[in-house]
Amino acid sequence: MPSPTMDAVREALARVDDPEIRRPITELDMVKSVDIAQDGSVDVAVYLTVAGCPMRDTITRDVTRAVSEVPGVTAVRVELDVMDDDQREALRTKLRGGQVAREIPFARPGSLTRVYAIASGKGGVGKSSVTVNLAAAMAADGLRVGVVDADVYGFSVPRMLGVQQAPTQVDDMILPPVAHGVKVISIGMFVPGNQPVVWRGPMLHRALEQFLSDVFFGDLDVLLLDLPPGTGDIALSTSQLLPGAEVLVVTTPQTAAAEVAERAGSIAVQTHQHVVGVVENMSWLELPDGSRMDVFGSGGGAEVAARLTRSIGAEVPLLGHVPVDVALREGGDSGTPVVLGHPDSPAAVALRGVARQLSQRARGLAGRKLGLSPVAH
Repeated sequence: MPSPTMDAVREALARVDDPEIRRPITELDMVKSVDIAQDGSVDVAVYLTVAGCPMRDTITRDVTRAVSEVPGVTAVRVELDVMDDDQREALRTKLRGGQVAREIPFARPGSLTRVYAIASGKGGVGKSSVTVNLAAAMAADGLRVGVVDADVYGFSVPRMLGVQQAPTQVDDMILPPVAHGVKVISIGMFVPGNQPVVWRGPMLHRALEQFLSDVFFGDLDVLLLDLPPGTGDIALSTSQLLPGAEVLVVTTPQTAAAEVAERAGSIAVQTHQHVVGVVENMSWLELPDGSRMDVFGSGGGAEVAARLTRSIGAEVPLLGHVPVDVALREGGDSGTPVVLGHPDSPAAVALRGVARQLSQRARGLAGRKLGLSPVAH
């Protein structure tokens, strides 16, 4: 068998993605050298972004597998090196599209990413469960999805998505962990143990700003923000940093919860944001005989949607009812969202339905450059 060619080996390496950045290692200038011996053995040297990179074993495995599939290759040896400061600076500039200064890519006028801020009036209505399952369902449908756990005081997204590894920091740029095809960042990844976060408003704003500007999500189709309950600092910061974000309100059927949820949606009138819809969680409990028990009452989601429609002056639809489902709770505890672990369960079916409605919506034109020039007559 003839020896493998350099073109064939480099073509194989071009199919190897960096597991954190999700782009080919050849495109990222991570391939240091390739040497092919007469006996068909191949030595590949790969640059890591930082020393002690948590994905070093994954990169070694993927490079070995890809090159081994090239006809004529008899053995593959992978050597790992580390980028120097200049190489890392060049990588950061490339990833930021040539922009050296920090900016929020999702706030650019030309951004095609749909941004949904998941809000609730009070805690305990399942807002985070809805967020992670919408993200997992969208990613399973082939979309590029990111999640920002903006609930700084009550962060829970890492556990619900099964994220255990810490983000990789390349100087002032952070590469978020990926779980179930979703890129995710949370303050919980930077807090040791279960230590509480005790911050005032300005620190909350700065933390959210860093998550949006310093974390490299890449090109996303959808970005979901799990907001803290209520209408406090983070909700206001979100409207300032991401003026094009749309609000999704989560409530339960209970009248008291629905009244509070309406406030969370009504803040969009003051911040000039669009409310994309309402999701009613814990809608009912299905009993063994097939009947339904309205544990938390009924009609809260429809009432919130109707009230917001009247106060905002634009239609706010009720996008779905999510029933009480043990599998939903178990998925949150185990780190496998119910839409993946039990896709045929009632909650999973309802959540996938909501996810597809949001996925199929086109991004609005607000804040975008249309490429039009006025013509004088």
